[in-house]
Amino acid sequence: MRCPLTGTPAPGNVVPERPAIAMKVDNYSLGPAPAEARPQSGLDYADIIFEEQVEGSITRYAAVFQCHNAPSLVGPIRSARWTDVQMLSQLGHPLFVHVGGIIPVLQVVAASSLVNVDLGGHPSLEENPPGRYAPYDTYTTTQAIWSAFSTATTPPAPIFTYSKFPAAGQPVSQVHLDWSATSDIYWRWDPTTGTWLRFYNVGSASAPNIQPDLLTDGVQNQAQNVIIQDVSITYGPWVENSQGGLEAESHIIDNHGTAYVLRNGRMISGTWSAGPAGTPTVFLTTGGQPIDLAPGRTWVEIYPDGAPMVVTPVSSPAPAG
Repeated sequence: MRCPLTGTPAPGNVVPERPAIAMKVDNYSLGPAPAEARPQSGLDYADIIFEEQVEGSITRYAAVFQCHNAPSLVGPIRSARWTDVQMLSQLGHPLFVHVGGIIPVLQVVAASSLVNVDLGGHPSLEENPPGRYAPYDTYTTTQAIWSAFSTATTPPAPIFTYSKFPAAGQPVSQVHLDWSATSDIYWRWDPTTGTWLRFYNVGSASAPNIQPDLLTDGVQNQAQNVIIQDVSITYGPWVENSQGGLEAESHIIDNHGTAYVLRNGRMISGTWSAGPAGTPTVFLTTGGQPIDLAPGRTWVEIYPDGAPMVVTPVSSPAPAG
């Protein structure tokens, strides 16, 4: 048996009879960790991680768990966004874990297939570890969430297809996604681990300071697959914060665009298309063939269409971190 969201062998050859959990995890930091939300906890046990843009070009994650429990806390958990329904509806009825949100967003969530798990209404599921301060101090565990919703027993259907080796693609050593000053991201291929390792520039464009993106347990964020899904983003009409930041809305359902899939040290260029809510996003090569992923964790960058992306071929080594 294979885990539905990774294509890897299920623990004990049995897929757990439970839905996916999708936890909203903060990613805001103005400098090197530890600062604000970083370092986060528990992401190294997720099956899939979606990264979305919110107000002010900062990003947040939706960390998706199904086959494995995270043995420790996951967080810091933050509020819901409109884009969450666009990203997560393809998982069926995931347990959507967050801390509040503005009223229009909560109404969108309530009308969707997502199971609303607002920790503000479930204080027994919330933990506040020492050394963290609000609003970066709300955490929970996968075990607590699944136990609280134990009557939900339907695993999600697979949303990706897998193969051992890529069918094509350009050999690359690094892809740089310059999302914003707080999310200036580098993905670098590491043949030793067979994963793409995640780095951050915590300096500036003229004086970069590229550091490993580490979690609280010292593990660097990494994935067997990185999908860069170029998406049309609009801003507003809702205001998300006291500074007047307009909500960023990434349009995925019933839409399509350009995609780049990183796996096995290669980049496969293609397209993505999404149908109605509840159907998986389809990734195809420029020739129209399905793009299979490598078995393992997948990181999906819901990236603004037209934003900067710099690709480093293998013949041009990535700059030193």
